[in-house]
Amino acid sequence: MKFELLHKDQKSKARTGRIYTDHGEINTPIFMPVGTAGSVKAVHQRELSEDIQAQIILGNTYHLYLRPGLDVLQKAGGLHGFNGWKQPILTDSGGYQVYSLADTRKIKEEGVTFRSHIDGSKHIFSPENVMDTQRVIGADIIMAFDECTPYPCDYGYARESMEMTHRWLARCCKRFDETEGLYGYKQALFPIVQGSVYPDLRKKSAEAIASFGREGNAIGGLSVGEPAEMMYEMTATVCEILPEDKPRYLMGVGTPANILECIALGIDMFDCVMPTRNARNGMLFTTQGIINIRNEKWKDDLSPIDEHLGGYTSTAYSKAYLRHLIISKEILGAQIASIHNLTFYLHLVKQAREKIEAGTFSMWKNIMVEKLMQRI
Repeated sequence: MKFELLHKDQKSKARTGRIYTDHGEINTPIFMPVGTAGSVKAVHQRELSEDIQAQIILGNTYHLYLRPGLDVLQKAGGLHGFNGWKQPILTDSGGYQVYSLADTRKIKEEGVTFRSHIDGSKHIFSPENVMDTQRVIGADIIMAFDECTPYPCDYGYARESMEMTHRWLARCCKRFDETEGLYGYKQALFPIVQGSVYPDLRKKSAEAIASFGREGNAIGGLSVGEPAEMMYEMTATVCEILPEDKPRYLMGVGTPANILECIALGIDMFDCVMPTRNARNGMLFTTQGIINIRNEKWKDDLSPIDEHLGGYTSTAYSKAYLRHLIISKEILGAQIASIHNLTFYLHLVKQAREKIEAGTFSMWKNIMVEKLMQRI
């Protein structure tokens, strides 16, 4: 994997770049739709590629490991062969699921023992077998095994967890470097910065993972309940340390406003379930602000979902029709809303790239953040 830095904004830390992988190029800043179990919920791969214009999607190591399982994935030639997506894929390491399965897991130095949410069966994730698992899944970018601490988190626990994450990283790198990809193309390993909301821990963690010299770096353990301003502070602290010539990935973030603010801090890659999860519940992100399509006010509004956005789905269907589908619990409603929200997210980061290159990003960002946070 190679990263090329293309443009820098003069009034912020925003920048544009390009990531080269064996499955294609990724223009940054970029938003990556989340396909937890090998599928971006309610969206076809063709729609992802042609309508939404996604350049890379995510798979979830924990979920794919449990179902369909590694035997099926390896027989298919990895996740690309299994789900038919021809462009780049990133997989997380399962660390966030370890965090979310607090009641059914035990964390030790050697790894994490947990019980499947599907059938209660017992499993172990270690730095070594998580690397092996992600080799089988076959993503272009894979993540180091880490522990995602909760918020709030005691300083002592945050420090001990961070130090263990660094030790796990050394083991991940050793296993990764001792093995090869299974399907004839290269994979890249990204370490993850931890340290909760403590600036000194974040600095120490950023310095530690940067020292491993991998192809890119990620920031984890944010957007887990802390105030947005605290997230921005930690992100800014870390971006001052992570190398400029490698992509920076802020995991699990977030709202459109969060994304624009963090682009301004120097982040290149984002992912979040919010656009699809909120879509299924009737919340739409639009160029004019946030819409709850379930509200009565949209019942007879025959105007397009978002006439300013473009794209087939956002202009072909009316707000009234989409409201009818969502209220009626028709599957098509979830599909239309999901495609619309993802189209909006990808349009937003494309606009950000254009504004950075034009030298007008900062002024545009300030206007857009205010507009995108309002409810209409």
